[in-house]
Formats: sequence, structure tokens, C-alpha cells
Amino acid sequence: MTVLKTKYTLWAADWQRAVAFYRDLFNGIVTMESEVWSEVQVANGIIGIHGGGEGKRTWTGLSFQVEDLRSAIEELKAHGGALTREPHDTPEDPLHLAMCIDPDGNEFMMTQPRK
Repeated sequence: MTVLKTKYTLWAADWQRAVAFYRDLFNGIVTMESEVWSEVQVANGIIGIHGGGEGKRTWTGLSFQVEDLRSAIEELKAHGGALTREPHDTPEDPLHLAMCIDPDGNEFMMTQPRK
């Protein structure tokens, strides 16, 4: 699989205000803009903005720290979960974070302490 982009999606009740906020506050570059889907590039990341949100606060920070992330990923898959972003490890940044999704669509993180 070749990954072309990684995006963080936000729902917005007022998509134009949200686009302007991320563009202006973070000196972002608007690469796509419509009521349905807009993208703002900030540094090397893409913030996707989807119109039609309810404007309610949404919690997105569920995280589980595990002793062995590779083993936990296999267990996640065996129980019907999946990864939403494949983890990686390099000499500079050892494997320590996996973005996951449960069978009902709830996203969460699994982390491993850095050594």
C-alpha cells in the first residue's frame, strides 16, 4: 500500500469559519475548499474540514498504554479492530503509537512507552 496523505478530519457547523481559523492562525494553505470537504495544509499535515457538523464538543483522546505494542496490534485485529494508521519505528523515533478503531467505529490510540 502506498499512502499519499495523512489527514485529521474535523466536522464544522460553519465550514468557512473553520477554514479561515486554521488558515489564519497556523499560516495554513487551503488546498481544497467546498461546503462538503475542505483541506488546509499546516506544516506537513492536512486538516480536512467536513461541513455539516453540529458544533458540539467531541472527545477524541482515548488512549491505552500497553507493554508491547506489536503484540497489542495483533490482538486488536484478532478481536475485530483495525488500525487507522499503521505505526512505524525508526532509530530516531522507536515504535510507540498506533491509531486504532473498534468494530463500532470508535477511534483510539494505543501507545508503548518510549525506551
